Amino acid sequence: MVDDEKLKKLDEMIENAKRIVFFTGAGVSTGSGIPDFRGANGLYKHAPEEIVSHDFFIKHPKEFYDFYFKNMVFENAKPNNAHLAMAALEKRGKVLAVVTQNIDTLHQQAGSKKVIPIHGTIEKYICTGCGKEYLLNEIKKEGIPHCPKCNNILKPDVVLYGEELDPNNITKAINAIYNADLLIIAGTSLVVYPAVTFIRYFRGDNIVIINLDSTSCDSLCKLQITGRVEDVLSKYI
Repeated sequence: MVDDEKLKKLDEMIENAKRIVFFTGAGVSTGSGIPDFRGANGLYKHAPEEIVSHDFFIKHPKEFYDFYFKNMVFENAKPNNAHLAMAALEKRGKVLAVVTQNIDTLHQQAGSKKVIPIHGTIEKYICTGCGKEYLLNEIKKEGIPHCPKCNNILKPDVVLYGEELDPNNITKAINAIYNADLLIIAGTSLVVYPAVTFIRYFRGDNIVIINLDSTSCDSLCKLQITGRVEDVLSKYI
């Protein structure tokens, strides 16, 4: 049970804020049936991070895609109350951006327009030969998907281990966090670099962390709430 006083404090912060930035991680989507990579039931209890690395994709594309389509693409997942609440706050004019580490597109499906997907999304695929782009519903979701135009392998437009983040998304994320007056960090363990370093660009007074477990940045926040993000934010739908 979340402390009522903490929920009241969060409500005051949200109501007083004009430029909220949400920084979200896998814990925002667990309520939609998508497993957390590093939680108690996370994917990496069962598969090494090397499987979703750039080197593994190049050397073992079939094994990569076998894992990817089974463990990272959840087409039937639906937005939960966390995603819906953030979208509702955006419609009220409260949200400057949602900076997300998630690739599942559930923020977009919930109606959020100001999403910065710093790790890419499962929705887009790029030919490693000619560069032509395809959407998820245009490719085969078994074996190794190839480009119908030139027959080269398609790569998902997600940031794999060993790859750098899109510099445009980095700039957008840093600018949003810099200009925010309330930063709400939700459902992330804050261990993924370089994304976690974006937080240092925040210049406001109020940082809120909502997560099931403690994080390395708890000492930086004005308010720390232990709980499921979808429960804490459900009142804002």
